[in-house]
Amino acid sequence: MAQFGELVAREEMKVIVFQLMEKEYAIEVDVVESIEKLISVTEVPRTPSYVYGVINLRGLVTPIVDLRERFGLEVKALDDSSRIIIVSMEEFEVGLIVDDANDVFDIPLSSIEPQPEVVGTIESEFIAGVAKVDNRLLVLLNLEKILEPLKRVTSDEF
Repeated sequence: MAQFGELVAREEMKVIVFQLMEKEYAIEVDVVESIEKLISVTEVPRTPSYVYGVINLRGLVTPIVDLRERFGLEVKALDDSSRIIIVSMEEFEVGLIVDDANDVFDIPLSSIEPQPEVVGTIESEFIAGVAKVDNRLLVLLNLEKILEPLKRVTSDEF
């Protein structure tokens, strides 16, 4: 039987909110290791177009994915507000380039709806759901699906 604290904890989901093309997206804070300003990225030949390159982050070679490119959105030059969100998946860490990242938010689970049938230009399998919070619409991302191709390549192959 679930403990009372576990039940309370499941009523909300803590997320990092970030922007791409002036829309707001969210990923669970549990997988976020850090949010970094842009640092020197080394390009890697013969990688998918959405793999921006790799960085040396605290001694670890970390692949960097441009989420705009991964989603097939208009590519934008990186600027001072661009951020790299470092996420930790089961077997590797990866950085996600976003336009801006500035909020940690508690989303009531009751406000999360399944993905709509049509969600603009982003592949629907990349979307875990949509949350309506106050006047904001947050698209919750399915990192497993987004990063699936990278999972098959170990970080030492970069």
